[in-house]
Amino acid sequence: MEHQYIVRETGEIVSERLLADRAVELLYSRVREQAPGLFRALTSARMSSLLGFAHFDLNLPRKDRQGRRLLEHLGVNWLECLAPHHSFLTARQVFERKIRYWDCRPMDPNPEAVAAPADAKVLIGSLADTPELFIKEKFFSARELLGQDSPWRDAFAGGDFAVFRLTPDKYHYNHVPVSGEVADIYAIDGQHHSCNPSAQIALASLHAKNQRVVTVIDTEVAGGSRIGLVAMIEVVALMIGDIVQCYSEVRYDDPRPAVKGMRIAKGSPKSLYRPGSSTDILLFQPGAVVFCEDLRCNLGRADVRSRFSAGLGRPLVETDVRVRSTIAVKRQPTPPVDGASPCSLHSPGEAL
Repeated sequence: MEHQYIVRETGEIVSERLLADRAVELLYSRVREQAPGLFRALTSARMSSLLGFAHFDLNLPRKDRQGRRLLEHLGVNWLECLAPHHSFLTARQVFERKIRYWDCRPMDPNPEAVAAPADAKVLIGSLADTPELFIKEKFFSARELLGQDSPWRDAFAGGDFAVFRLTPDKYHYNHVPVSGEVADIYAIDGQHHSCNPSAQIALASLHAKNQRVVTVIDTEVAGGSRIGLVAMIEVVALMIGDIVQCYSEVRYDDPRPAVKGMRIAKGSPKSLYRPGSSTDILLFQPGAVVFCEDLRCNLGRADVRSRFSAGLGRPLVETDVRVRSTIAVKRQPTPPVDGASPCSLHSPGEAL
């Protein structure tokens, strides 16, 4: 089945070419059901790293193996890159690229605006409407996602969520969505399942089965975003080798892991996926935020062919967003007097 999404800046409906789509469908249907041992082996950390090496280091035509041709072959805007285009010699280097985000990914200075943590396709929703989205079994469970022994499981019950799906062509640094203090950060071991929509629909609670890092941010501190607790979950996926924690308050300077008690600033780089496709998930406390109107409208579009819509039996459409663009703002006691949307549809300025 075709899978489409909406480009936020233009409103264009785009049909996505999903990486290894036929192989993923075979793996998550026939292999998973008929050869569970082989399925577990193929979604292990070791196999995921080997697949990543084969795809990002070997699987390129000779003429496209370096420089500007390599960037264009992989669908990357080389004008955004911090390094000169001739310095890129492998697909892995392209995947782990740094960009001039301070120029090409502008951010709303409003401290109460939530920034997208990645260049990704986003789905939004409320756990108050459905504590767990059901399709056969659980499609998404916040409590499982945070870990069985997590002390934060009740804090986000009935709150809102945003799921950001990164594809291999995307910029793969994650940025901090809100300002505050790290209340907790911990890793949970797991598998390396694909983030292909077909895989997410086929396998119950897929994100909760994958290796991930959970960061809980307390925004109710001096200089914070003042929207309560926010959980940022970085989830590995097929062909991901590692999540490198490398918080840098100024550009990419002086990278260091985020630790409990550290103050972190909205929009700053926090971590890097290396390499492959992956997923970021944000969890908010009940009544804390309101998502931008365009994201809410796009979510229910019946004219877009989304695999998520087919799987859940109702429209559920992704919007392609840019890192550091506004996706939500603090929920106010009363709506604006003029009836305007509580957050701008796009970040100010134009990207290259």
